[in-house]
Amino acid sequence: MVRRFKKMPDQDPAEASSAKALGEGLLASGPGGIFGGVAGGGGTCGGVMTVSQAAGLIKRVLVEGIPAAVKIVGQVSNFSDRTHWFFSLKDQGANLRCVCFASAARKMGFKLQDGMEVVASGRIDFFEGQGQVQLYVDRIDPVGEGALEIKFRQLCEELRRLGYFSEERKRALPVFPAAVAVVTSRTGAALQDVVNTARKRCPACRLMLYDVRVQGELAAGEIAAALDVLSAQGEELGIEVILLTRGGGSMEDLWAFNERVVADAVYRCRLPVVAAIGHETDTTIAELVADLRCATPTQAAMRMIPDAAALGQQLTQVERRLRLLVERQIQSGRQRLEVFARQPFFRKPRQLVDPLRQRLGEIQRKLAGLVRTRQETAEHKLDYLARHLEAIGPMNVLRRGYSYTLDADGKLLRSAQCAKEGDGLTTVLADGKVASRVVNAEGGDAERRKQVKPAPRKTVKRREADSGLFEGLDE
Repeated sequence: MVRRFKKMPDQDPAEASSAKALGEGLLASGPGGIFGGVAGGGGTCGGVMTVSQAAGLIKRVLVEGIPAAVKIVGQVSNFSDRTHWFFSLKDQGANLRCVCFASAARKMGFKLQDGMEVVASGRIDFFEGQGQVQLYVDRIDPVGEGALEIKFRQLCEELRRLGYFSEERKRALPVFPAAVAVVTSRTGAALQDVVNTARKRCPACRLMLYDVRVQGELAAGEIAAALDVLSAQGEELGIEVILLTRGGGSMEDLWAFNERVVADAVYRCRLPVVAAIGHETDTTIAELVADLRCATPTQAAMRMIPDAAALGQQLTQVERRLRLLVERQIQSGRQRLEVFARQPFFRKPRQLVDPLRQRLGEIQRKLAGLVRTRQETAEHKLDYLARHLEAIGPMNVLRRGYSYTLDADGKLLRSAQCAKEGDGLTTVLADGKVASRVVNAEGGDAERRKQVKPAPRKTVKRREADSGLFEGLDE
C-alpha cells in the first residue's frame, strides 16, 4: 500500500514539502512501508494488529506527520472547567477536542465561554485511553476582542452582580477636607498635576503621598495594600478622602487598576475614594467601584479641594446679603415704631390711665363701706345670739331655783327609781353643791310620765342668706 501526499489548494508550500518528505521517509522505512513490521514476523498472524498497535501507529503518524506546534482557529463549544479546561473547537465542517491543563489555564487571564472565536496554540496528539485525537492547548488568543478586554468585561459583570458598582453604597465627599491622601507614583506626572491644582485652589489643604507602583505585576498588590493601610489609619492621620490616580497609558499599562484585589480594596475602604486613572476615554474597574470617578487627576483635585478664591467671593456675597437683611429688619422695626408712636395711648397714656384710676378709687371706697356695714350687722347679730344663749343657759335656770342631781358615778339622775337606799348623791345648785345619801326612794308618777309624750320642738325658720359683701359695687 502506497500513500501519496499531494498539495492542497490552500496548503502552505513549506508544509507540503515537509509532508512529502515525511511520506517518502515512511515508504523507505523497509519492506512493506510503515506496515512492514505488521505484515512481517513482528505482528500477529495474517497481518492483523492489536488495538494497542493500531493506536501506537496512529500516534506515531500524528507525531511524525504534524508539526510539533500548531495554531488552530475555531469556535469554542462544550466548554467545561474542571480545574483543567475541556472544550471543542469547531467550524462548519469539523470538530476537534481540546484540553488545556490548569497550569496553562491560569495564565490565560480570562475564562473561555461557548461561542467565542479563538486561536488555540499547542500540539496535536492521540490519547490512546479514549481513542481520541486532541489538541493540547498552551495558549489561547481571542479573535477580534483581546484577552484583556474579555477579562475586563467578565470581571465587570461579576462585580456588578455583587453590588460593587451600586450608586447606593457610594459616599459623598467632604466639603472642606483638611487632608487628602494621594495614592500614586512619586515620579508620575499625575502627582504634579494634583499638587499644582491644590496649591492654586486651597493651600491650607494638606496632601499626603502614599508612593506605590502604578504599572507592572507588583502594582496591584501595592495599591491594594496602600488602600488598606489608609482605611485603617486614615482617621488617626486626619485624612478625610483618598485620591487614587495615575497618568494615561495603554490598557496593559493601566491593567493594575483592573485587578480584583484593587477592586476589593476600594470596596472595603472606610474613607471615600476618588479615582482618576488615565485619560478621559480610559475606564478602569477601580474607577467604577470608587465613590467618585474623574476624567483626569486635575479634575479630581478640583472636585475634592475647594477653591479659596471662590469661597472668598461666596463669603463676600453672604456678607452683603446679611447686611441687606439686617438693614431691612431695622427699617421695618423703625416703621412699626413710628406707627405705634402715632397711637393716642402711646402719645398721652395718662388720658387713658387717669379715668381708670378714678374708677378704681370709687370701687375701693364703695367696697370699704360695704365691708364696714356687713361687719357691723354681723356684730349686732352675734351680740343678740350671745344674749339669747346666755338666757337659756343652764346657769340661769339654776339661778331661778332649779337644781340637778348626779349619782355616785357623776351621771345625771333622771328618775327616782334609779336611786337606791344608801347611794351617795350630789345635788348641784346655782351657788354650789350638796352631798346626800338616799334613805328612801319612791316613784309614784312613773307610769304617767312614761305615757306623756314630749312636746314638739319649735323650729326656727332661718333667714335667707345675707347678700354678699360686694353687693352693689356696680351700682
